[in-house]
Amino acid sequence: MHSSNKLPSLPAVSVILSTYQQPDWLALVLEGYARQSFTDFELIVADDGSDDRTRSLLNTTAPQLPFSVKHVWHADDGFRKTIILNEAVRVSSGEYLVFSDGDCIPRADFLAKHVTLRERGEFLSGGYFKLPASVSSAIDVGSVRSQECFDFEWLRSRGLESGFKNHKLTAAGYWEKFLNRFTPTGATWNGMNSSGWREDILAVNGFDERMQYGGEDREMGERLVNLGVTGKQIRYSAICLHLHHERGYVTPEMIARNEAIRKDTRKQRLTHTPFGIDRAQDDS
Repeated sequence: MHSSNKLPSLPAVSVILSTYQQPDWLALVLEGYARQSFTDFELIVADDGSDDRTRSLLNTTAPQLPFSVKHVWHADDGFRKTIILNEAVRVSSGEYLVFSDGDCIPRADFLAKHVTLRERGEFLSGGYFKLPASVSSAIDVGSVRSQECFDFEWLRSRGLESGFKNHKLTAAGYWEKFLNRFTPTGATWNGMNSSGWREDILAVNGFDERMQYGGEDREMGERLVNLGVTGKQIRYSAICLHLHHERGYVTPEMIARNEAIRKDTRKQRLTHTPFGIDRAQDDS
């Protein structure tokens, strides 16, 4: 017999996480992905200019993780998330892409839900379970490992208030499907928890790199819808905890510029941006 020289197979899914200057939160998020029941994935950290702490964390942690990690980075020159996300798409290997943030801890069934619920001609629109600063600081590697941090009673004992949103943590079976179907929240592309087929994202040319903070993720989703790719709501199925942070980088000018671009996308029913992954058509 002769030994096989088969190349290792490519992962079915590429997870793309955006991050900026939050290595402590990112460490907890990586632990969350190490707990996933679905394991055929790679993880790409799309780093919008973090200092060496993030690189050091990845150099130390990545060899211990049960999945491969890629780190794409560019220098800090303001909010340029769309540019680094497009670079992450370029280096991705999976035919299906899941997007989230480096401050969103995924529950152990997070990727399994995305993979199970995906269908051709659709993208999946999840949400997040937002935690206040006091509760965020109570979460550590141990509580992610044990998955206690997703237990409502555990969170309540650490200061979480009661409210309807807590159904995200407890919904299952028929109730989960019912809430997904009848939630008043639209199935938009949300950067903290959405997924789609790589070929669809390439077809709309990824994210518009002119855009900064404020609807930059949703604008790509609007182009997907214009292309005929519809959003499906999974906010009560694919669960991630959003750890608290400030947003000191937001300006009114950013919001106004982004809204003008989105308005144009909707009005003209655009399916493609020349300011995306392939900028060969950008003559400006």
